[in-house]
Amino acid sequence: MTTEDSTTADDAGAPVIGVPTEPLVSDSQTFRRAFKDFRDGLTQRELWLSLGWQDIKQRYRRSVLGPFWITIATGLQAAAMGVLYATLLDQPLREYLPYVTVGLIVWNVISASILEGSEVFIANEGLIKQLPSALSVHVYRLVWRQVLFFAHNMVIYLVLLVAFSVWKNLGWSSLLALPAMVLLFLNAMWVSIVFGIFSTRYRDIAPILSSTTLMLFVLTPVMWTTKSLQSQMGAGDRARLVEIIPTFHYLEIVRAPLLGEPQALRHWVIVGTITVVGWIIAVLAMKQFRSRVPYWV
Repeated sequence: MTTEDSTTADDAGAPVIGVPTEPLVSDSQTFRRAFKDFRDGLTQRELWLSLGWQDIKQRYRRSVLGPFWITIATGLQAAAMGVLYATLLDQPLREYLPYVTVGLIVWNVISASILEGSEVFIANEGLIKQLPSALSVHVYRLVWRQVLFFAHNMVIYLVLLVAFSVWKNLGWSSLLALPAMVLLFLNAMWVSIVFGIFSTRYRDIAPILSSTTLMLFVLTPVMWTTKSLQSQMGAGDRARLVEIIPTFHYLEIVRAPLLGEPQALRHWVIVGTITVVGWIIAVLAMKQFRSRVPYWV
């Protein structure tokens, strides 16, 4: 809060000291406070690193395998769906199973960013009201938890490298998977911020996002390939329709280098553009509504 005091005169000409000449102005809705929240959240990394790891331990407490149930569950899902759809779509299992598995691993991050991100502040109502910490701490905690999930699931990918000789297809271009993963989690952060803030204010948004995510899973080539459509008579133009699905491009920049497949520059351009625009929206949302979230939860 800032004020400027000045000396004024009353009707008799006597000076009146301490009368504010300008109204009180709050800096809670400024870019300075928004960026300060992000910085404070980073300085409290011991908190959200510990909380994120505790979330996983709590979910699998008293189990023998613990967090490795994450890997087992994803592996079984990928194996079942891979074998089934390879048979239905008449695809060679040696190529199709790694394709589906990596797609599911990446999709789990995208899905969690939308679904869990939309409730990131609602789920942490108690901490927000009782713990004096930056609002971004809860976003960092969510994204860190997804990084741990992703790391556990990448064990499946390492098995596929050997079991299906995927490593033979890898080259220097496969290193592009590293910046692609960074972009993936950067987008997970702004998605959690934007959807988290507006879902806290308008509780109908979360169910809408749940239905939208299911629709995106069907439309995004996780279980099916664009090559299979292009190989069909007259389906080339229809295959290009998948380009309008944003999640397709995120999937492509991670999956293609991990499988040693060529990838187009347009996927990186689209993802980069969405990342910049998304973070602009996230910063604006933090600036305007950050101080209101504790009241909305």
